[in-house]
Amino acid sequence: MGKSLENNWALILGASSGFGEAAALELASHGMNIFGVHLDRKSTMPKVEEIKDKIKEKGREASFFNINAADADQRAETLGEMEQILDEHGSPSGVKVLIHSLAFGTLKPYIADNERERVSQKNMDMTLDVMAHSLVYWSQEAVSRKLMVEGGRIFAMTSAGGHRIWPTYGPVSAAKAALESHIRQLAVELAPYKITANAIQAGVTETPALSKIPGNDKIIEHALSVNPAGRLTTTEDVAEAIAALSVAGTHWLTGNVIKVDGGEDLI
Repeated sequence: MGKSLENNWALILGASSGFGEAAALELASHGMNIFGVHLDRKSTMPKVEEIKDKIKEKGREASFFNINAADADQRAETLGEMEQILDEHGSPSGVKVLIHSLAFGTLKPYIADNERERVSQKNMDMTLDVMAHSLVYWSQEAVSRKLMVEGGRIFAMTSAGGHRIWPTYGPVSAAKAALESHIRQLAVELAPYKITANAIQAGVTETPALSKIPGNDKIIEHALSVNPAGRLTTTEDVAEAIAALSVAGTHWLTGNVIKVDGGEDLI
């Protein structure tokens, strides 16, 4: 894959599980240092330390921040700390890859007789803010602080749920659709900076986020029945694709929704 990623940094939002975890390990295998942003309680912190240890075993740096990625003050403070780390390492390269893989949203129907059972404005605003709008704010600051370097790559994790209907998935579906729109806008506005932006539409993958969707067993069953490869997508499938799309030579690929699903969404 060449050496275009070596000694650069990746900033991964949602780095402690699922696609973010897999991407952190895969990019570290290609020589990247990792800034990981995550939100974990004490009970799950051992998993975070395990991920950091695996990155360090690959000879790479791992700086993780346990914060609410949608909080403006925490975001600014964290980016400031990243600036200091880059200065201390004497790294002129900065952040080459930014991955948005935040999965924290409300799973409620829009319509229900019981007011408590249906999605509220607070629920909707939170879901869209975390799973979509936060991409814009992190990108804005990474570029304005000159942390994101020329030749940078931005990736946002979307899903077929952005254009399909599933009970209770409405707020998250809206967030995924908004996320894809944000990617298109960022692709155009970041073109003068020579930074690309693409959405990655993964196939159905067994992640902590999927396990929280009511009826996820039916989603898995359907995916297995239609996927031409006869299996689910893995986080490693997606991480390998992101690494391949991050190297030199993919600079003209921007503003897309790229399906990494083995052809699952075709059927």
